Parts: sequence; C-alpha cells; structure tokens
Amino acid sequence: MTSTFDRFRYYYPSFMDIKKYNVPVPRYTSYPTVPFWNTEDFTPTGYEQSMQTAFWSSSKEVSIYIHLPFCESLCTYCACNTRITKNHGVEKPYREHLIREWNLYLERLPDIPIIREIHMGGGTPTFFSAENLGKMIGGLVSKARISPSASMSFEGHPANTTPQHLKTLYKQGFDRLSLGIQDFDLDVQKLINRMQTFEQVKQVTDKARKTGYTSVNYDMVYGLPGQSLASLDETLDKVILLSPDRIAYYSYAHIPSMKPAQKSYEKYLPSGEEKLRFMQFGKERLQEAGYEEVGMDHFVKQTDELLVARQEGELHRNFMGYTPFSSKLLIGLGVSAIGDSWTGFSQNAKSVETYFKKLEAKQLPFVKGHLLTKEDLFLRKQILNLMCHFKTKWTEDELLKYGLSANYELLEQLDVEGFIELNKGGIQVLPAGREILRIICSAFDARLNNSGRSPQFSKSI
Repeated sequence: MTSTFDRFRYYYPSFMDIKKYNVPVPRYTSYPTVPFWNTEDFTPTGYEQSMQTAFWSSSKEVSIYIHLPFCESLCTYCACNTRITKNHGVEKPYREHLIREWNLYLERLPDIPIIREIHMGGGTPTFFSAENLGKMIGGLVSKARISPSASMSFEGHPANTTPQHLKTLYKQGFDRLSLGIQDFDLDVQKLINRMQTFEQVKQVTDKARKTGYTSVNYDMVYGLPGQSLASLDETLDKVILLSPDRIAYYSYAHIPSMKPAQKSYEKYLPSGEEKLRFMQFGKERLQEAGYEEVGMDHFVKQTDELLVARQEGELHRNFMGYTPFSSKLLIGLGVSAIGDSWTGFSQNAKSVETYFKKLEAKQLPFVKGHLLTKEDLFLRKQILNLMCHFKTKWTEDELLKYGLSANYELLEQLDVEGFIELNKGGIQVLPAGREILRIICSAFDARLNNSGRSPQFSKSI
C-alpha cells in the first residue's frame, strides 16, 4: 500500500528556489497596510463622508465585523487583539457598548442599512454566553433590515461552544461556523496553550450540522512549534475525516517582538525549509481529498460558493476573509475593529477602557485611519486581484498615472524565475508563484517600498 509520504509529489518549488523570498511582508488584508496609513490626514468627518458614498454605491448593503476580545486563557501562537480574563462580568457592559457604537453608525448613515454579512471574531466569541450573544445580535438587527441572501458566521472554540450557542445564533440567522483547530497533536497544543480534543471538535461539528448550519469551517496552522510532517499528517487525517466545508490553512506568524509569549517555544519551531514542506504537503493532502484552493490559504469543496464566485470573477477579500460578493462598506464594531469604505479605513481603540470612554462621549471610537489616494486605489485593486484571482491587469493610461511606483525590477525577476507571467498589460501568477503570493503583492506596495523602514511582519513562508 502506498503511504501518504510516497504519494507526496515534489513538483512545488524547493526552499532553495525561494529562500531569498522568505522575508517579512504583510498579509495584505488591506492596502495600504495599517503601519503605512497616513493618519495625519485622517479625520472622522472625512471617513464618515466616505462611508455615505460607499453606502449608496452598495445599494444600502453593509457588512459587519464584530470583535469580541475576551479569552479565558492566552493561546500563545495567536496574534489577535485579546483580553485575558475569567471574569464573565465583562460581557454585559461590552455588549451594551457595542450596541451603543452601532447606534452611532445608524445616526450617521443616510438610511436604514441592509445587513448583507455579519462575522463575529476575536478573541473567543464563545467566551460570551449564548444569552448575551443573542441580545447583542438582536440589538443590531432590530434597527436594520436583513438581506434575503445574508451570510452570518462566527468563530467558536471547540472546547466551549455549546449547543445553546449554536441554537441561539442559528435562530438569529447565523448559518456558518468557524472552528479554530490549529493542530490535533497534544504536544503541539501544550506548547501553544490551545487545548481541544478530536472528540470535542467532532461533537460541535455534528451538532452544528444537525442544528442547520450550512457550512462548518476549520482553521489550521502550519509551522507551529513541535510540528512534524508525521504529526501534521495525522492532524490532516482527522480533519479530512470530519469533512469541513472550508479549510483555512494558515502559516504561523512568528512575531515575538509584538507577542512576547511566543519566545517561550522558539527552540521548537520548524526551520523555514520544514515550514515550506508543511505548506506544500498540506496542500497536496487537501487537494487529494477533493478540496480546491481558492485565493491564498483557503480550500473549499467543489460545490462551495467561494469557488463559484472565483470562477465567475466575483471573489472578494476583506478583513473578515474571502467572500463571494463585494460590499463597499464594512463596519467594524468592537475593540480594535477595522472599518472599510473602499476609499477609507478606520480602526477602533485597542483597549477596552479607551473604547468605552469614546463611546460614552458619543464619539465613534476611532484612534486612526487612512483616506486612500487615487494611486492607493489603483494599487489596492492590483493586490486584491492577485489575492483573489491570481492575476491582474491594467491599462497603459492607468499605469502611467498611478502605477509607476510599483517595483518592476522585482516583477521582472519573478517573471524570469517562473513565478509569474508578466506582460505590458498585466500579470498571471503561475502555480509556483502561489507559494510566494505575498511577495508578488509586495511589488505593488509603494508605501512599503518607498518608506525606508520595515515594520514588524511575519515572514512570507
């Protein structure tokens, strides 16, 4: 019988082929990336005007991201904005302030919004009781309309997502559940302080499907401390057995200068070469199991709407991840949440105390933002196209007006080395180039390339 390792085909680039590209670069959930926002020219009034423009251009439809920062314990691999506490007395005041923030948006929008999408992330949304989550969502939707094709999703911890969570949110319209698996190996789980058993994951998955959820998605992370090809293979066996509808297969982001707890396991981290092999091996296993790669780091079943959207050229990516449609207005609610009006970005206060204080003063809790220039918009379009469709194009006029700051020396090098096909009107990412998609996108990051500084990002591999 042929083993999994024997079936693994080494047609991907080797580490030596792309070692020089294993450098810190953004993940490009936005352009410009947050460290390069022009905060000096940002004003809440200017951003509110851009929101109104986006509101009308989206036919009143809005997407909503809700950030719930609380966790009972620190998962040391995590780079998200969190607040560690076992005091569940924080739930009610946070819920009430979040509804207060939503009301401030309703005062500023020119008409009643139509909610097209809601995603709850964190932190651990299921830190909150089902009752408090129900009241929170009820407070949002009671003053808005819900699109007939609305998509609502939340992230759950397998160890504390209860049947009541699933039932309460399903009644509110939630149809997607995302579970943070990361890795099933017990030694890896101990190193990253993220414990959940296969049985817990299976139980929540089965219950969600019985409740009526149309999609159960898993998040996995490769490159974690203590991982080996054999342990990753076992984790993939278990994931494939449970047959999630979507799988996000993320690269571990090692940024100990920002997350000091990551220093505790540095000696257990795989090398860059091992990490590349984990990425390639995981892709191979998932594709053999019938999943298709959609965008960067995401794999879906053949019938998934994300795959249909990609085939029809409609796939979109925002701060919540990949979506099958493009909403021009994303409203971020909660601590550190980011809003997106397509021509502007805003970010909320990162501390709960500052967030509360601003809301109590009847202010939207922005602490910074960015209003995009015409050049920004052109470059953002190119990066988004690459992230969603593995290709992009431009006209000669666009290039002369807004694209001269792109790094064409890098693009020509990537073309010669077989990662992309470059012509005077655009780019096609070749299969080998998907391994370094963030590097390809960085060629269009004028603010990074012209800055002369290198903020803290994770490495591309």
